[in-house]
Amino acid sequence: MNAIEISGLTKRYGRVEALGGVDLSVRRGEVFGLVGPNGAGKTTLIKALVGALRPSDGEVWVMGLNPLKDRAELRQKIGYMPQGPALYEDLSARGNVGFFGAAHRTPDLRKKVDEVMIFADLSERANDPVHTFSGGMKRRVSLACALVHRPEVIFLDEPTAAVDPQLRSRFWKTFRELAREGTTLFISTHLMDEAMLCDRIAILRQGRIIANDTPRAILEMGKTHLVVEREGAEEEEETIGGHPEDLAAALRPYGLHPGVTAVDVETDSLEAVVLSLIEREEVG
Repeated sequence: MNAIEISGLTKRYGRVEALGGVDLSVRRGEVFGLVGPNGAGKTTLIKALVGALRPSDGEVWVMGLNPLKDRAELRQKIGYMPQGPALYEDLSARGNVGFFGAAHRTPDLRKKVDEVMIFADLSERANDPVHTFSGGMKRRVSLACALVHRPEVIFLDEPTAAVDPQLRSRFWKTFRELAREGTTLFISTHLMDEAMLCDRIAILRQGRIIANDTPRAILEMGKTHLVVEREGAEEEEETIGGHPEDLAAALRPYGLHPGVTAVDVETDSLEAVVLSLIEREEVG
């Protein structure tokens, strides 16, 4: 059984279609990334998966459960970090994490609260009220709240926004450790370097998935820009496909002659490929 199964998921707000027939499956223990421009429907999709909104059409299953009909049972199996912190501002960081852990009836709660406080680098300010925290620190508290009960599936909506690079690296190390232990992570992000760390990514545009594959496979949809310099002079520039075979074919006519003194290869970044795919859909 996959951790997540989505079939024909549609969500309309009056005449506005936020999701237009999404089909998607996510394996257990997978780190799955969801990328796309603002307004593409990423947050709407996550809310449908955690049971925070009712779809207009289609089916959604998380760990074999319907997010609406089986809400109470599913809540014990999932963690959710929303895009905007959903915290009790007058409670301390520890108080917030403890509250959410108690709501999930977490065993050994005190121990688990201590562990996630250390992980989120919140120990020094554990007893300070959340309203005194910066936006980045509030996100760290939100992440701790999502992890405290050790869920089987974790939904993270822009989890490392406003987080410094060192802490982001630590977060991703823990995400990978969780995945190795069998936890499924479903991560919405606009950071392409984070998308590259996922096992698979789906690109969402105007409520529809336009690509769904490994980051490497999506990179190969881009172009490689090849400049050949012969005997000190730039001779030719070609734009070829992103597959290694394309580069070999482009170099074959040169026969790797000793006169070929330099070959400069510039490959499209994941961000460039994603933007190209989105623009192609708009033109089409």
